[in-house]
Amino acid sequence: MADWSFLTNHARVLLCIAHDPGVRLRDIAARVGVTERTAYGIVTDLTEAGYVVKQKDGRRNRYQIQAHLPLRRPLPVPGSGGLAAVGEVLALLDGDGADAAGLSARDEGPVVPLADGSQPGTGHD
Repeated sequence: MADWSFLTNHARVLLCIAHDPGVRLRDIAARVGVTERTAYGIVTDLTEAGYVVKQKDGRRNRYQIQAHLPLRRPLPVPGSGGLAAVGEVLALLDGDGADAAGLSARDEGPVVPLADGSQPGTGHD
């Protein structure tokens, strides 16, 4: 059986950056399971697309995710018109870690009820 994942490497790199905006490329590579060259390419892709802003901090880089930007392909979520912003997806995937990275999109927009009618994050899921 072929290896596969629900998340692309680009999404996994974004999660690494959301968790630690000062993360090094070598640490991104290790966490995602790719080479440093591949991690560099992914960060470059995300930077060129505008999803990540890279700032020099001495000899290191710090990254800032542009959480307000729309997804390239909206996710179909019934009744919500899709998850409109990168920050909303990161907040869903990263839970409380998204707040630490300055992603506030999880508190904005409509709350989509779970299949059983309960609200996410209320302890009834």
